[in-house]
Amino acid sequence: MSEMKSAFERAMERAESLGKASEEDLRKWKYLPEGEKLAAKYLRDECDLVIEIGRYDDNARPLVAEGAQGILANNIDLPRNEHAKKANKKAMEGIKDLKRDKVSLENVYTKLRRIFNHYEQDGEQQRKQAYEAVKSDVEAKLRQAMQQQHGAAADMKINVEAQPQFQQEWRRALAQLDSQYLTLLEEYKREILSVP
Repeated sequence: MSEMKSAFERAMERAESLGKASEEDLRKWKYLPEGEKLAAKYLRDECDLVIEIGRYDDNARPLVAEGAQGILANNIDLPRNEHAKKANKKAMEGIKDLKRDKVSLENVYTKLRRIFNHYEQDGEQQRKQAYEAVKSDVEAKLRQAMQQQHGAAADMKINVEAQPQFQQEWRRALAQLDSQYLTLLEEYKREILSVP
């Protein structure tokens, strides 16, 4: 039985085999989360991000800024409502304050704004058409099912939008429509983070 090792002993052996963390790794583990916390405070209007990051020494500042930029980029989303639009603007301003290459960043922001405009204008029309198509399809299926069960009573008024089947189909259609935008959005977020 002495040959059997506890899970803790095996975990410790694995940790030792990985070796010690480098100085750079230790600094990342310390300062990236600090930047993430500052970004969260900035998004809640609780701090001036540039001033707070400026308080760190020259070795820590880039890591704190990197952590903050990651959180800010993650908070950029499709402009589904006014709150999302305001959050996007705030996150984009915060990132711009932290970047050195403002021209390259603005080029990515231009592509991002184009996607946002398309989502709000052309995408709105697509969503309306998809909504009506799903509504019509689900209503036809419900009427057919009612006619099979009740015969002539199928002329009853149906509140299609209240039906779980409609809600499920609509969420699926909406997710499919949004997926094309989300793919581009994720690509642009990666571009934003790669700008020096």
